[in-house]
Amino acid sequence: MNTRWRSSLAKAALIFSAFGMAVTGSSHAAEPQSCTQVRMADPGWTDIDATNAVAGVLLKALGYQQNVSNLSVPITYQGLKKGQIDVFLGNWMPAQGPLVKPFVDEHSIDVLHANLTNAKFTLAVPDYVAAAGVHSFADLVKHADQFNGKIYGIEPGAPANQNIKKMIADKAFGLGDWKVVESSETGMLTQVERAVRDKQWIVFLAWEPHLMNTKFHLTYLSGGDAYFGPNYGGATVNTVTRPGFAGQCTNLAKLFQQMTFNVDMENQIIANVLQNKVDINTAALTALKGNPALLNTWLKGVTTTNGADGLQAVQTQLGIH
Repeated sequence: MNTRWRSSLAKAALIFSAFGMAVTGSSHAAEPQSCTQVRMADPGWTDIDATNAVAGVLLKALGYQQNVSNLSVPITYQGLKKGQIDVFLGNWMPAQGPLVKPFVDEHSIDVLHANLTNAKFTLAVPDYVAAAGVHSFADLVKHADQFNGKIYGIEPGAPANQNIKKMIADKAFGLGDWKVVESSETGMLTQVERAVRDKQWIVFLAWEPHLMNTKFHLTYLSGGDAYFGPNYGGATVNTVTRPGFAGQCTNLAKLFQQMTFNVDMENQIIANVLQNKVDINTAALTALKGNPALLNTWLKGVTTTNGADGLQAVQTQLGIH
């Protein structure tokens, strides 16, 4: 082999090596163009407003576009199944267990990650009602007249409402002739506010994280384990996706798999919005700036849509150095 031929081969090797390094370096960003549009759902719950807003800040800084649709929980799962929604951050378990089980069993949604632990979701009463002797589900029937035989729920079709309806259908705790009042989160909390103002009796769905826990001084009721799970409806909130999302949108999936919230952070965002009247996106931005260490975990190995370092891009966008 002559010297000129060996020199040509060496140059070719260097070119292919450099090409290989370039491909490897940008592999995290090698997603289909369709992945740049991230379709998410919001059932109108304040906590999901908050987590969607946090995700939106990060997605924008990484070069993605977030599109959030206001959908009921049952419609959201149908949207995931049909590939019309990509990501939902509000799979509250065990409250949504009966609803979500068929979708999980037929692999028409994927459970990606537990994004929140130490949440709670069950029935509650104002503290003055608890002081009068209502501490458990079993205590409700003793005061049926004061409650007018009503339990206040959220939007029609919500899994938590279905749990209450099942409890009534089962005639559990002697509540067979009680009724569920369905409206929305806002509608329910307006009713609670009126009741608290007038010191009226009311029992309703309550959960944490949410501003209601400090605004109304609540007592969560014990004994509802069969319908809401143990530890006062102790809950885990999962991130769920359309089937195949993680395989198609690997960079996005890495972000959502690593994005884990906490009750204090969500409460901070919710309080900023509801008490201080701050725009939800501004509140999310403020919370992220106040918790910069979270970004190191959430963005580990995540890139922008053009393959640049994701953590650096988000820190620059947020003005964190």
